[in-house]
Amino acid sequence: MKKKLVSLLLSASMVAALVGCGDGDSTTAPSTDNSNSNASTDSSASNAADTGDAAATSDYQLDTLTIVVDGTLTATLDNGQPEFEAQWEAAVSEAMGHDVDLVIQQLDHSGYTDAIGRLFAGGDYPDAMIMPAAMFKQYAPTGLLWDMSSAYDNAEFQSRMILPSVNENMKDSQGRLYGFAYGYGNGCVTYVKQAWLDALGINADDIKTYDDYYDMLLRFHNEDPDGNGTNGDTYGVIAAGFIGNEAPYINYLPEFWQDAYPAIYPDESGTWVDGFQSEETKAALLRLQQAYADGAIDPESLTASTKIAREKWFSNDQTGSSGVFTYWAGTWYQTLTDNLVKNDVDSELVQLAPIAEVGSYLNRESPVWVIIDDGDGDDAREQAIFDTFIETMMDGDVVQTLWTYGAEDLHWSTKAETFVTNPDDPDNKKEYEYADGEFHLKPSPNDANSIWKKNLIDPALVVCELTNGYADASELAVAGNKFFTENCVDAPSSPTSETYTNETGNIYDAQLAVVTEVVVNGGDVDAAMATYVSTVGSTVEQILAELNAAE
Repeated sequence: MKKKLVSLLLSASMVAALVGCGDGDSTTAPSTDNSNSNASTDSSASNAADTGDAAATSDYQLDTLTIVVDGTLTATLDNGQPEFEAQWEAAVSEAMGHDVDLVIQQLDHSGYTDAIGRLFAGGDYPDAMIMPAAMFKQYAPTGLLWDMSSAYDNAEFQSRMILPSVNENMKDSQGRLYGFAYGYGNGCVTYVKQAWLDALGINADDIKTYDDYYDMLLRFHNEDPDGNGTNGDTYGVIAAGFIGNEAPYINYLPEFWQDAYPAIYPDESGTWVDGFQSEETKAALLRLQQAYADGAIDPESLTASTKIAREKWFSNDQTGSSGVFTYWAGTWYQTLTDNLVKNDVDSELVQLAPIAEVGSYLNRESPVWVIIDDGDGDDAREQAIFDTFIETMMDGDVVQTLWTYGAEDLHWSTKAETFVTNPDDPDNKKEYEYADGEFHLKPSPNDANSIWKKNLIDPALVVCELTNGYADASELAVAGNKFFTENCVDAPSSPTSETYTNETGNIYDAQLAVVTEVVVNGGDVDAAMATYVSTVGSTVEQILAELNAAE
């Protein structure tokens, strides 16, 4: 697509804020120059009147579609992405009546926010991209994102919607819709290694309060849960950060945060407040401080990315690992189990019911697909992107199956076949046999001993029905989704204001400084909080004034 001047869309402070946050371990895929991707489009469309009517865009031909994605697209370059891309192009080209070239730019998942900030700072914009909810709230007011409300309201897939409220609730007070959520948000649950519980004679059903939970963590650290004959070389819990830089912020350590929500959010009366300055947050920081000092929490949690935390938790060398890991529900229940199996670690996991002080896990706001607005006052190109990309993604059949399960005969198949995973491991060997016409998932392209699970869309979370009958969620994934939905509440809404958009990175840096001083350095919580107020307090007050005035 054609480049737009950054100054017209994003203030310099916003770009700096985005580049300044994240966990710092990002690696960015080679940049794709999209500046000429519209050169082959029908020139008559560029001169069309801006009517906002989809019918007026029928002459616009989108020949190249460039998208930016994070790690939620499981079909990576070494895991079947070329085959997925080729099948998408064939199916969509047939549906649209002309060839469409798909260009996928996949950025590192852990450093996605950083990478997007750098990408946009350079002025290179894709046609469409995934945005996590917090990032979406920052960009929605900038003019960068296309209002797709009319396209969405008139989409053919409306007849197959099964969770319409997800996107309806995303519309602003004027009815504008700047992003499309393909599923509901999901959230994290606390997993505990059953083998570690058994080794110490702990019953997971007895973990009902924070004291119970903390006693379990201390025993995981002070005793020998991994059975290597050494006490004190393991930890209770590991997390990807003591506090998150995007909503819902506390989901990786809910037992410590409890009733604290260290972010700007609307309270029960609807008034926007800064939860970071609350007494509840101070209490949570002191709990984390004690856990850090006691060895109940892995100190690497301060800087660990999600990837580092995961890999340390299911490593085949459990020395230095932890018994507890709070991570995403549903499909990840199966994925974590599979990785423990792969690393020859006892794989049975317990999903811990929320302790009394937590009450419920948090369902995050949904990530969304957004379409970049080229700013020419003509919706023709943007409507063509919607029709080519989002409309087909929810077709209920071929293209939705590609986004849900991946490439046919690589990630999944309906052909008769047999295969074996872990053939050389008698304890974990498993044989699979399928008749012709029976839908099934196949071994992952990059791991013949692991069965493929999904591509981008979780079939259990999708907002639009897949009508071809293809379904193959594992028992653990189904159980995980059921457990989470029975034990969750929606996270608080994220703020949207000009000052918040520009300053969110600076606010996070100030919060992280407090967390580091109190938790890691053992500093005084009131003194650290006073530093926070002196650093960003006036900015926070301005944000609250903007938010509450808007209400």
